[in-house]
Amino acid sequence: MSVAPQFRRFILSGSAGPGAVTDKPARDARIDVIRGLCLLIIFINHMPGNVVAAYTPHNFGFSDAADIFVLLAGVSATLAYGGLIERRGLPIAMLKLGARLWTLYIAHIAVFIIVCGVIAAAVTHTQNPLYIELINVQPFFRDTAEALLGALTLTYQPSYLDILPLYIVLLALFPAIYYAVRFSPVLALGLSLAIWQGALALDLNLPNSGGTWFFNPFAWQVVFVMGVVLGRSNQLGLAAPRLRWLDALAIGFIVFSCYAKVTLSNPTGIAAFNDWFDSVQLGSDKTNLAWSRLGHVGALTWLAVRWLPAGDALSRSALGRILAKTGQNSLHVFCVGIVLAVIGQVLLAEASFDLTVQLAVCAGGVTVSAGLGVFLSWYRTVTSRAGAARAAPAPVSAAPSSSLSPR
Repeated sequence: MSVAPQFRRFILSGSAGPGAVTDKPARDARIDVIRGLCLLIIFINHMPGNVVAAYTPHNFGFSDAADIFVLLAGVSATLAYGGLIERRGLPIAMLKLGARLWTLYIAHIAVFIIVCGVIAAAVTHTQNPLYIELINVQPFFRDTAEALLGALTLTYQPSYLDILPLYIVLLALFPAIYYAVRFSPVLALGLSLAIWQGALALDLNLPNSGGTWFFNPFAWQVVFVMGVVLGRSNQLGLAAPRLRWLDALAIGFIVFSCYAKVTLSNPTGIAAFNDWFDSVQLGSDKTNLAWSRLGHVGALTWLAVRWLPAGDALSRSALGRILAKTGQNSLHVFCVGIVLAVIGQVLLAEASFDLTVQLAVCAGGVTVSAGLGVFLSWYRTVTSRAGAARAAPAPVSAAPSSSLSPR
């Protein structure tokens, strides 16, 4: 069966015909490399006002690293837990999924406490109480008990501490999403889009300390579902069909989005588009996932699937290997990056955004984050080898023991 009919069958029914299933596909280095790059970009973007952030992707397109990060979360969840569902059944997969959710939850609470401690240290050291307003931690210092309860129930999220709660909610929904995609990707995507638009019409979101979640999960589940569809196709060993017209459309949309972001006015000259261009130039709606963001991340994803080399081709260079190891340890690197970004904001403010300090803080944070990923990969390799050595049976010698052998 050729690629196009297989792909068409997959889109409609979630399967690709006999012989297409790959229960445990080889690890795709593209996922790790791109995720590692996204983590470093997120760190830079979490320090607003620094010169390096002006050259990150969100200034040249409608979406940013967060969109790609959520999409890759859907891909990774499918390869990890979807594959486990296929091999060992839903109960075992739910146990593993529950353990992962607990890890994410504990990591979120730990980062919350550490960040509040960093802010408290900054206020004490600089005698500047305005740092309490840096990332919306006023509720923690105003009523610690209530803020802690809000943090534990995910109903209080300071700025930049809102991605992990979104991931927790989406991952908790993964089994239902996976079975929907397994039944029919096109129906799953249609239902996902309907939920998104219905939530917008009804103004649905989850509560967050008097407001709502910055990442509305009713909207962002669309990006996650796209990732699950992509992961399912990878699970089945499918390659993207060669659709030149779709390649051209994706490239055209990306070029248009770049031009729309960098231009200072409405390039079409049509007055009816003035408000739209003003809105996307300021930033496409991130909370409720503007259509422009979804289209942009979809175009980028299509081109990556079509043209980035699969296998380990991206991780053969030194930079590729570093990014891959950073992406492989995404939770640790993300949590450390959040703390480093808060520290970086304080340092930049204290230095009055001196250019040298900006560059040093960005370079230092990127080095620490990437270095952590490399170290954790090395540590995991060393400990796994040691465990394998301990588990291996001792070799049996044909000679008698030394205590009984003749001298």
